[in-house]
Amino acid sequence: MIYDEPLYRPPSEAYSLIFQVTIGCSHNKCTFCGMYKSKKFRIRSKSDLFKDMEEMAARYNKVRRIFLADGDALVLKTEDLKDILLKIKELFPYCERVGIYATPGDILRKSVDELTSLKEHGLGIVYLGIESGSDKILKAVDKGADSKVIIEAGKRIVSSGIKLSVTLISGLGGKDGWEEHAKESARVINEINPDYLGLLTLLIEPGTRMHDLVQEGAFKLLSAEEVALETQLLIRNLELRNCIFRSNHASNYFSLEGTLPHDKIKLLKQLDNVLNNIEDYSGEYLRRL
Repeated sequence: MIYDEPLYRPPSEAYSLIFQVTIGCSHNKCTFCGMYKSKKFRIRSKSDLFKDMEEMAARYNKVRRIFLADGDALVLKTEDLKDILLKIKELFPYCERVGIYATPGDILRKSVDELTSLKEHGLGIVYLGIESGSDKILKAVDKGADSKVIIEAGKRIVSSGIKLSVTLISGLGGKDGWEEHAKESARVINEINPDYLGLLTLLIEPGTRMHDLVQEGAFKLLSAEEVALETQLLIRNLELRNCIFRSNHASNYFSLEGTLPHDKIKLLKQLDNVLNNIEDYSGEYLRRL
């Protein structure tokens, strides 16, 4: 099996077997994202995909987790996804979970009954990049969905019983919008109440529109201290029920993890400590590693 690179997957899928169901991202317009700019979006044929699966099954029979790439494989028709999930059950009987990326539009093109059926066929977790809850910021970064659409999509996954993992990006509102970014993102996350919440920190990729805006001085990046203040405001405003929170990605200045609401006070105290010792967390050289 040969991947069409670059290949991306969520951090929690680090030990998963990855199959490229699609190549690239059907939206591929977000100003901050350079992941799939070198690819033209397409859906792979099931025959080619099944050949890859059969090849890998002959080598790695006892696979526990499988991730379906690229950017938004949930874009496939429900019946095609069911065929893929049934093939996984046939070839990988030890597989405990199948994960997939999705956009809000992908989700809303499927009914709760369709999503529930996908769960019954083995789809265990959906990864949804929310990025921000602010409509102003979502429009500025060309996300392709507003907060109302994102909330509806997130709730639909939760209603289906599929685990939902969402991500936000610290600093996406820049110096002018960090308070709105934190408060509005908390509002959206509270409405959805996902199973997992991951917090990344904005990294500027050459070749993206965001990179150009930074170079032009039209977008001002947050310092490590401002990121900590934004994160603190976000967590203060989160009111969740049994959500696993992680901010330990390579892009982050500092690492946080806990379960909300149980660890909310602990997380806020850790952020107080970060702010009191901010010089220890301000280096850029460790980010991206």
